[in-house]
Amino acid sequence: MTAAFPEILALGEAMIEFNQSQPGRPEFLQGFGGDTSNFCIAAARQGASTGFVSAIGDDPFGRLLADMWRAEQVDTTYVRVDRSAPTGVYFVTHGADGHQFDYLRAGSAASRYAVGDLPLDALAAAKAVHLSGISLAISTAACDAAFAGIDHARRNGAKVSFDTNLRLKLWPLPRARAVMREALRQTDICLPSWDDVTALTGANDRDAIVDAMLEHGPQVVALKLGKEGAYVATPNERRVVPGFAVEAVDATGAGDCFGGAFVARIVAGDDPFAAARYANAAAALSTTGYGAVAPIPHRDAVERLMQG
Repeated sequence: MTAAFPEILALGEAMIEFNQSQPGRPEFLQGFGGDTSNFCIAAARQGASTGFVSAIGDDPFGRLLADMWRAEQVDTTYVRVDRSAPTGVYFVTHGADGHQFDYLRAGSAASRYAVGDLPLDALAAAKAVHLSGISLAISTAACDAAFAGIDHARRNGAKVSFDTNLRLKLWPLPRARAVMREALRQTDICLPSWDDVTALTGANDRDAIVDAMLEHGPQVVALKLGKEGAYVATPNERRVVPGFAVEAVDATGAGDCFGGAFVARIVAGDDPFAAARYANAAAALSTTGYGAVAPIPHRDAVERLMQG
């Protein structure tokens, strides 16, 4: 790792993924997941300097994750190894109604991450710090750490990006609404998905949804619309940024890829609409293979799709 601090940090939980190779088949492909880890890798593959802030178990799965991050040039300096808690695992199955997730994450190392574990110097030096609804939901300790981390980063000039990523298996909707409302007050860039924000706000209209997000404080909302693209809004302008047509086989992690690519381009100096066009292309390409990480494209592939 270099001596310089990463430009982009992400806080949350990384997990080992077992992804069903085909619907109805008993074979599963081992991969990697965790929304904020996926975000970090997506940003790194676009050329951004990134680091992950979390904890892993002192186990083979944790070592696989650490090796993967190093191969992806994601700074692991801020990943704590917990010798008394495991690394989380999840399974992805595919069917007519899309993909389904099942998790083995209770008591994981990342869920035990606490305020005292935060790398304050790195957070103060970052240009952007990312978290998600899952970062807040996995435990009270992790939630407190996430809020302390973004508060410290923001007071030192970083922009905070937040993906709502609502998982009602982790917490009840009333608590999710209350905690995410507070997170939005400390957010500069909001990256929600349609299903999340319709549940969180009760709204079913794009403008009503982005209005609800902007009212809490973000200056940019990029509402992810899957293959349609994204509805991007600032206090002064809003419009649909169309997606890209590809032969999609697995949408696992596509929203995380969008977020990582979007924030990487914002840090590089793009305006939100240009960043969204780039992120749409990256997310589209990420659906052309199986798993959350393996199909995330590098910058040259994204640029070819945009030019084609």
